[in-house]
Amino acid sequence: MSSSTMRVIFDTDIGSDVDDALALAVLLGSPEVDLVGCTTVYGDTLLRARLAKRLVRLANRSLAVIPGAAKTLTDRPVWWAGHEGRLFTDLETEAVDSGDAAAYLVEQVSRAPGQVDVVAVGPLTNLANALTASPSFARDVRHLWIMGGRFDGPEPEHNLRCDPEAAAVVFGSGAPITVTGLEITTTVRMDAADVAAIAGAGALGEALKAEIEQWWRFWNEEWNSPHDPITVLSMLVPDLFAFSPEGRVEVGEDGSSTFVPGGGRTRVTVSGSPEPITREIVRRIVAAAKT
Repeated sequence: MSSSTMRVIFDTDIGSDVDDALALAVLLGSPEVDLVGCTTVYGDTLLRARLAKRLVRLANRSLAVIPGAAKTLTDRPVWWAGHEGRLFTDLETEAVDSGDAAAYLVEQVSRAPGQVDVVAVGPLTNLANALTASPSFARDVRHLWIMGGRFDGPEPEHNLRCDPEAAAVVFGSGAPITVTGLEITTTVRMDAADVAAIAGAGALGEALKAEIEQWWRFWNEEWNSPHDPITVLSMLVPDLFAFSPEGRVEVGEDGSSTFVPGGGRTRVTVSGSPEPITREIVRRIVAAAKT
């Protein structure tokens, strides 16, 4: 492994919005990433883990995938789209790894202090549990890359709204964080031409095409914003983005988020280059599908 390789754990609620699957594919298609493992969060985390395992296998790769917290910190109702995993009839055949996701995060980060990044693109329950379990986790993790929040108004974003108590723990932990909110991710679109390019790249590409089109039908649209892949790119290709100076994020009881400059170690993504971002997402997904 070269000195420029990034060791990454992917924490995800894969299976509802298609962008989690696309983010996983971007990571698999990035040669500078050593994808250490994947943890799942929120709701049926076993189903989510099996889906992640299947997509990894379609890319001819292997990966530790550990189901994580099914419930939020305060047992809020879980939002469920209803189509999770339905495109695969035999997901129960996928063997996932045993163990506890929070314990896995703590183990991997403490084993290599300052060397492991975590990309978190779902509710932040697993990360909150890891931070609570290990006082040194915030110090030992290299960086947290979070898709969540909205910083241009009071409306709560899904990931933070699902478990605001967990989000408050994470953003109050003192860990180094870059967070990309909806006001940035919704400026980027993937359309039919992008899907056609992905679909032409083997079994993983075909599966992702089906997942994308299922999501489009769910929303009666012919495009989607790739929220989670954008967050991955904020880590891998930071030149495509601009970031705020460090500060802190305050999380309301409803999951609303406010950035306060100074007094913390959190940066907010403040702009991005939409067309280059889309091209880079598609390029890396195609690379993963062709491995």
